[in-house]
Amino acid sequence: MILAGDIGGTKTNLALFEVRGNSLERVAQHQFASREFSTLSDILIEFEQRNSKLLIDMACFGIAGPVIDGRCRTTNLPWEITTSNLQKQLNTNNVHLLNDLEATAYGMLHLREDEFVHLTPIRQSPKGNRAIIAAGTGLGEAMLFWDGVHYNPSGSEGGHSDFAPLSTQQDELLKWLRERYCDHVSYERILSGPGIYTLYEFLRESGFAPPPMSMVHIQEGMDHSAMISQCALEEKDPLCIETLRLFVEIYGAEAGNLALKTMSLGGVYIGGGIAPKILPLLTDGTFMNAFTRKGRFSELMKGMDVKIALNPETALLGAAHFALDAYR
Repeated sequence: MILAGDIGGTKTNLALFEVRGNSLERVAQHQFASREFSTLSDILIEFEQRNSKLLIDMACFGIAGPVIDGRCRTTNLPWEITTSNLQKQLNTNNVHLLNDLEATAYGMLHLREDEFVHLTPIRQSPKGNRAIIAAGTGLGEAMLFWDGVHYNPSGSEGGHSDFAPLSTQQDELLKWLRERYCDHVSYERILSGPGIYTLYEFLRESGFAPPPMSMVHIQEGMDHSAMISQCALEEKDPLCIETLRLFVEIYGAEAGNLALKTMSLGGVYIGGGIAPKILPLLTDGTFMNAFTRKGRFSELMKGMDVKIALNPETALLGAAHFALDAYR
């Protein structure tokens, strides 16, 4: 039996898989609000209570944070997770920790073609590295390194690299952000759920347009970024539309940066929870215009296959398949 987990700043997904030949069959799954628990161990205890008499042969967890020597201090949670502690709790030595984007990258290899939306014409990509970028609670970046035979996932903390503006508007945005984050302005400050609201505040304070009544009277506890998306897509509010347009433009530019740095001729995957929710804005050309606008390398960028993954459980699937392959 395989226990797989996707450990994020907002939610934690755990699932049990039974190995059937070369395939995996899901036998149980539960989702938990991460911030309602003090540790991952507490979540595992509750999961065990819901699925009595667990006999775990192997486990793999994709975690939002850097994994170094079997240890991870989560980026957006006050948790420290170690392989050794999990081995004791689960009573198996076959425990693996991956960066969450490393797990997402692995999961991309196991999605069906109908679980993608293409931003470029559908074509047969050459064998080569692939890049993965995913905006959600934070911004994750990874690559699938092609060794000539197999794809090998490699995580990173590229989402925390320095934000580089590419327009006069973005120049002003960077100046504004430096007043908030004087030591370091990263892409994650913008390309994330909280980042959407940050962009909204910048545009509102700069006088781009008055805020919609839905935002003025938003109820306490409601997700501001989700309401911004709703106001943009359903109410066609100018301020919220510009917020998402700016988000998509910066998202496309950073996806292009990642593709260049990893020489991802094999294609680029867009993951994370935000992309499927704002598809109309991701498919209107803004993203790809920013992605390909790389000067002397624009033609190279235009030849890359770029697609959005719709399956919200890609990281969970990746963790399960990684455990299976490691066990073999």
